[in-house]
Amino acid sequence: MNSKSKWMLSAVSFLLAITMVMPSVSANNLDELKKEQQEAERKKSELNSNINQKANEISENQSTLEKITAQINELENKITETQDKMNAVQGEIDQTKIEIDELKKSIEELERKIAEREELLKERARAIQLSGGSVDYIDVLLGANSFIDFIDRFSAVNMLIEADREIMREQAADKELLAQQKAEVESKLAEQEQRRAELENLKASLDGQKKEQAGLKADLEAEQKRLAEEKSALEEEHAEVIGVSNDLEKKIADEQARLAELARKAEEERKRKEAAERAAAQKAAASQQSSSSASASYSSAPVQNSGGFIRPASGRISSGFGYRNIGAGTEFHRGIDIANSVGTSINAAAAGYVSYAGSMGSYGNVIILTHSINGQTHATVYAHLNSIGVSVGQSVSQGQLIGGMGSTGRSTGSHLHFEVHIGAWNGARSNAVNPSNYIGG
Repeated sequence: MNSKSKWMLSAVSFLLAITMVMPSVSANNLDELKKEQQEAERKKSELNSNINQKANEISENQSTLEKITAQINELENKITETQDKMNAVQGEIDQTKIEIDELKKSIEELERKIAEREELLKERARAIQLSGGSVDYIDVLLGANSFIDFIDRFSAVNMLIEADREIMREQAADKELLAQQKAEVESKLAEQEQRRAELENLKASLDGQKKEQAGLKADLEAEQKRLAEEKSALEEEHAEVIGVSNDLEKKIADEQARLAELARKAEEERKRKEAAERAAAQKAAASQQSSSSASASYSSAPVQNSGGFIRPASGRISSGFGYRNIGAGTEFHRGIDIANSVGTSINAAAAGYVSYAGSMGSYGNVIILTHSINGQTHATVYAHLNSIGVSVGQSVSQGQLIGGMGSTGRSTGSHLHFEVHIGAWNGARSNAVNPSNYIGG
C-alpha cells in the first residue's frame, strides 16, 4: 500500500474517531433534555390528575347544590301552601267573628227578653204576695154573676195560666239557647285559634329550615366558586407546563436531528472506508493478477436485511399497530407488542446511537436509538424493559444486546413495546409507522 493510500486511511480513521466522540457529547445533552421533558410530563400528569379531581369535586358539589336548591324550592312550595292554608283559616276566623258578632247580638236580644220576663215574673210574684200569698182561681170563677160571666171568667183564667206556662217555657228555652250559643262561640274560637297556632308553628319551622338550607346553599356556592378558581389556576399552570413540554420536545427534536446528522456522517464515513478498503484490496489483487480473490473480498462486505431492520426480540405479537382499547378507552398504539418472559433478550433492530436510556413515564424503562439508513433518519423505541444494557451516546451494532424484556411503566405483563419512526423520535406527535412492515410479523 503506497503512502497516499495510507494517508487516506488515516484521514478516514480520524474522521470516524471525531464522529464517535461528538454523538456522545450531543447525546448527553439530549439525555438532560429528556430528563427535563420527563419531569415536565410528570408535572403535566400530576396537574391533569389534580384538574380531574377538582372537576369531580365541582361535579359532586354541583350535584349537592342542586339537591339543596331542590329542597329549598320544595320548602318554598310548602311555605306557600302553608301560607295559603293560614290565609284560608284566617278567612274562616274572620267569618267566625262575623258569626260571633251576630251571635252576640242574638245573645243580647235573648238576655233582654230573659230580663223582661224576669221582671214580669217578679211583678206577678209581688202581686201574689200583696193578694195574700196566692191567687184563688176558684174564687174568681164562683164570683161569676151569670153563666156567660162564668164562661168569660173561665177563659180569662185559662189564658192567665197558659200565659204563665208559656213565659216559663220561653224563659227556659231562651236560657238553654243562650248557653248553647255561648258554648258554640267559645268552641269555634278555640278551634280556629288552635289551627292558626299550629299553622304558625309549621310556617316558623319551614322558615327555619329554609334559612338553614339557604345558608348551606350559600356555603356550597362559595365552595363551588373556590373550586372553580382552583381548577382555573391549575388549568393555567397546566397550559404553561404544556408550553414548556412542547419547547423541550422541540429541543429534543433538534438534538436528535444533530445526532441523526452525526449518524448519517458516520454512515457515510463507514461506507467510504469500506469503499476505500475494497478499492485498495482490488488494486492489490489487480497488481497480483488475482481477480478471483478480489471478487471474494468484495462479496465479504456485510449485507443488510430488507428495510435495514431485524426483529428485536423473540416472542408472539400480543398487540398490533393502530387503535385499541385495553381498559382506559380507545387509544392509538404507536408500535407493536412482542410478549415473552421477563429477561428475554432485546437486540438493536439496526445499527445506530443510543439517544435515550432510562425511565420515561408510561414507557417505563426505555431505550431510544437513532439510525441513519441509506441517508434516511429513523428512530426505534424499546419500552417496558426490565433492564438496560446501554448508555446514552453509545454506538450499537445491529443485533447487539441492549436490554432485557420486562413490564415496567404502564404495562399489563412482560412484553416489549417496539416502535419505528421515520425521522427522529418526536414524543406525542406521531411519525411512527407500523414496525411489522419493517421486521415482518
